[in-house]
Amino acid sequence: MSIHPTAIISASANIAHDVVVGPYSVIGDHVDIASGTRVASHVVINGPTSIGKDNRIYQFASIGDDPQDKKYAGELTRLVIGERNTIREYCSISRGTSQDRQETLLGDDNWIMAYVHIAHDCVIGNNCIMANNTTLAGHVHVGDWAIFAGFSGAHQFCRVGPHAFLGMYAGVNQDVPAFTMVSGQPAVAKGINSEGLKRRGFSAEQIRNIKNGYRIVYRQGKKLVDAIEEIAGLVDSQPELEPLLTSLRLSERGVVR
Repeated sequence: MSIHPTAIISASANIAHDVVVGPYSVIGDHVDIASGTRVASHVVINGPTSIGKDNRIYQFASIGDDPQDKKYAGELTRLVIGERNTIREYCSISRGTSQDRQETLLGDDNWIMAYVHIAHDCVIGNNCIMANNTTLAGHVHVGDWAIFAGFSGAHQFCRVGPHAFLGMYAGVNQDVPAFTMVSGQPAVAKGINSEGLKRRGFSAEQIRNIKNGYRIVYRQGKKLVDAIEEIAGLVDSQPELEPLLTSLRLSERGVVR
């Protein structure tokens, strides 16, 4: 364990033997940090918070503090961070609230750039990218491989599906289906994230099928319920459409159109 002498570590914190904690950082009560994680200088981590292996947390981040929710009255809630995440300067990630799952969750292999805010009760999948100043309000769910460009954000209770892409300054107040690119304030759909799918190994045929699924939802004038039914009929022969179908079925706020 390499802890700088100016760092303050609570007696109730549980820190693996090889964790690095930089100058003037504060690790509060009931914080667990697993092997290989590096915490830079001037970071504050409060608990209950669990941080997995091999994360890199940069200077001036605020991790696991009270949720910014006026209804919060000191209930025991937590933050769970997975493995191999990069959390850059001045990021803030809050614990959950008793009004939801009592837990904020950040998965594995996410790239969280400077000044990102992840509010209470958010659930973030794996391999997501959140560029500088991305802001997630409370209760937002984000699927694997989603990308948020700089200064983009999502309203409370929105869902952003796997492989979705939010353009710079995009303001999402409804759900973004899987694979879909959106931009603007309020955001509107612009197509599918085909370049991202190519980079992740989707075949040309799979991408064509996903584009067709997008057309069914957005280009044929169908009611959403009818589009869902048509896509459901294609999933057995085109399983790559399953994330799109699931994200449409899970939508409660309506989808960005």
